[in-house]
Amino acid sequence: MEGARTVIRPQIHTPVFLREALQYLDARPGANIIDATADGGGHAVAIARAIQPGGKLLAIEWDDELFQILAERFKEECTPFSKSCVLERTSYTELERVVRSLAFGPVAGVLFDFGLSSFHLERSRRGFSFQREEPLDMRYSRTLPETAADILARSSAADLTRILKQFGEERFAARIAKLIVATRRNAPITNTKQLVESIRRAVPAQYRRVHPHPATRTFQALRIAVNHELEHITLGLGAAAQVLAPRGRIVAISFHSLEDRTVKHFFRSEYIAGQFRSLLGRPLKPEPDEVRANPRSRSAILRAYEKLP
Repeated sequence: MEGARTVIRPQIHTPVFLREALQYLDARPGANIIDATADGGGHAVAIARAIQPGGKLLAIEWDDELFQILAERFKEECTPFSKSCVLERTSYTELERVVRSLAFGPVAGVLFDFGLSSFHLERSRRGFSFQREEPLDMRYSRTLPETAADILARSSAADLTRILKQFGEERFAARIAKLIVATRRNAPITNTKQLVESIRRAVPAQYRRVHPHPATRTFQALRIAVNHELEHITLGLGAAAQVLAPRGRIVAISFHSLEDRTVKHFFRSEYIAGQFRSLLGRPLKPEPDEVRANPRSRSAILRAYEKLP
């Protein structure tokens, strides 16, 4: 048709464990559920549909750009029940405050899908991917005061070694840290290409030939440090535990061992022990069909818990 214009929505993150998340959240009509990491809306839209009629969704997203994508998607896909959906642009560490201020409840379920989005890797232009030349920002939210470049510029070799070991489990942490400090004496490391080159020079050639990209763990470590990810996971789970109604559920999806370990330790901690029971004998891993359709899901782990009455 002459004059018609095709609207193309930006590619969005493919939700992992979508069926299982709905199942273990017990997303049924009339339930009030929180998607604490709404991203581009993959899980959130499905939850919003599953809880109709009568249910309410609170979708939280920290990233300004992702929040705009989320809002546009809800405008297009959730119009019939838009009054039952509340979108909040904030961190899930603020979940308890948001729930109280909105009088949202009783809360039947909270979903956490940790880690970075496909959007961050492919379209954010913030240096999350070592396969693109971009500024070393790595912040999920511009409200955070420190970028990855700032950490590389101010940290001592000892501090960088600790960051790479603690958050990246990097075998060559000390060598990489030492070379970063030596390199920045000549010029600051401000983009991904410079950082990757420093890592390549620090890691033994034999190791580079037989292992995944040598920058993988360093980039993970810097991202976690910039965004205080592990600390925030504990804070977010704690907030969810506070607002959840008896028999309410928390579903947590992790993508690497540090995230999953933080979730596991939280529910085993003295603070929370006795308040929740696990709904799974062992954490779920994605089915082969899901991994084939969405390779990013291959490292995903799902844990689910129910609050005791």
